[in-house]
Amino acid sequence: MKIGLLGHGVVGSGVSRIIDDGKTWEVRKLEIKKILVKDESEMTDERMTLNAADILDDPEIDIVAECMGGLEPAHSFLMRALKNGKHVVTSNKKMLATYCEDLFDLARENNVTVHYEASCGGGIPWMASLDRTRRVDDIDSFRGIFNGTTNYILSRMSKEGSSFLDVLKDAQKLGYAEQDPTDDIDGYDVRYKVALSAVKAFDSVISASDIITFGIRSISADDLAWCREKGLTCKLIGKGAYHGDHISACVIPMFLKNSDVFSNIPMNFNAIESSSGTLGAAVFVGQGAGSLPTAHAVVQNVIDIWKDQDSEINPKFKKPVDNSSCEGVYYIRTEKPEAFSAVCAEKVSDSVLITKKTSLVEIQKMIHDAQDESLFIAEVDSL
Repeated sequence: MKIGLLGHGVVGSGVSRIIDDGKTWEVRKLEIKKILVKDESEMTDERMTLNAADILDDPEIDIVAECMGGLEPAHSFLMRALKNGKHVVTSNKKMLATYCEDLFDLARENNVTVHYEASCGGGIPWMASLDRTRRVDDIDSFRGIFNGTTNYILSRMSKEGSSFLDVLKDAQKLGYAEQDPTDDIDGYDVRYKVALSAVKAFDSVISASDIITFGIRSISADDLAWCREKGLTCKLIGKGAYHGDHISACVIPMFLKNSDVFSNIPMNFNAIESSSGTLGAAVFVGQGAGSLPTAHAVVQNVIDIWKDQDSEINPKFKKPVDNSSCEGVYYIRTEKPEAFSAVCAEKVSDSVLITKKTSLVEIQKMIHDAQDESLFIAEVDSL
């Protein structure tokens, strides 16, 4: 099985390392024929090329593994690969969440497949587990810690009482956070992964931009001190639920009971839970990012294609995101507490309040109207 590898950065170099090492008989059946790199400085292997056509138009290459990141040219390259009858494996969550409908449709037209285990959960076999569960059962909902960077930041802040900016700088030094950490700390990374989980769990294509999303950019040590005093733990949670004609989905910091399984997930680990009728709650924990864990997931998908496993692509139906039925109690710190007077149940301080049970959609509108860039919100699981 010959493979063309698009990109040789953090993930792509991990893929080539695993396949070249050939530690199992399955991996030894794989061969990387060509590797697309960005410039001459990366040309360290005779298989490397600067011309994408050497991969996309080569009839000997069966699978194109995309580890480039970004929307373009990754999207155009994969569309071309599918048109040329090649299977596709991608770790690119942002691109796939944006263009999945087009890619899936084109794959069906050309009798090939799109695999994306590595796009969500890193080395955790989350997508494969959803497929396996759905062979027996419908999945009702999922929730989880989808982002190791924010989990590392929250774990460190909670344990040490450190400031957000200090821990973020450490995360950047360790390689957990990018120099521009926007996607992580503002919740967008989790939003893409929630959208892709909905595709796999519910056969539903949803617009990532419709998912209500709150991040942790504005969190303070005082917010976490209040959380600890109440016997709670803060985690950034992404969640989705199936309602037949629509999907509810959001990303929000949550103050969880310490007995909640997610409260005990340490540092940069991910943990994701599916809920279904006969299996109940099933939780998957592991490294959610990094070169080798993510590359491991890419190679697993390549082996799936070679073995003709997990090869079907069910029709995907476009569904709206509707969070009107979602209600909760919320912790809000804001310079404009008067904007939330209609839903305030308790004033913790001049700038902190706890809401009564309120619609998430209503809270989102109030936050928009308040126009307070320093506002922090968390859903409170229990008081």
